[in-house]
Amino acid sequence: MITISRTFTVVAAAEAVLAYLKDFGNLGGGDASARRSVRADDGPLAVGASWHNTSRILGVTSELTYTLHAVESDRLVFVGRSEGATSTDTITVRPAAGGSEVTYHVDLEMHGLAKLATPVMRIEFERLGDETAARLTGALNRLTSAA
Repeated sequence: MITISRTFTVVAAAEAVLAYLKDFGNLGGGDASARRSVRADDGPLAVGASWHNTSRILGVTSELTYTLHAVESDRLVFVGRSEGATSTDTITVRPAAGGSEVTYHVDLEMHGLAKLATPVMRIEFERLGDETAARLTGALNRLTSAA
């Protein structure tokens, strides 16, 4: 299993950050590997909502269907599944001086033959984790200027 976690601070309030990130489609602007994330169903952004996500990692395109698995006062959990992998993305947002502290934690389990690529994928996901944290910081900081 590959586990990646990044914690960073933003100037936006925790409530605004959680509301924005509750729509997994908004993560596409921050996720360094995401090429497209489209809502797969209709209705409210609640547990069970799903998105079709297309990512490109090391030149390989992968598609996962993500489902909003849990919504708590300071935490969101999305689970993405495909034939080759299962990704559990846990986002925790807590108030901090001048804004919020965001922790983005990913547990990625490769399946079948894709499991052989785990050591290489771990290195790439470490790099993507840094880039994603930087992009998300920028996107979330823009929430205050949009308000």
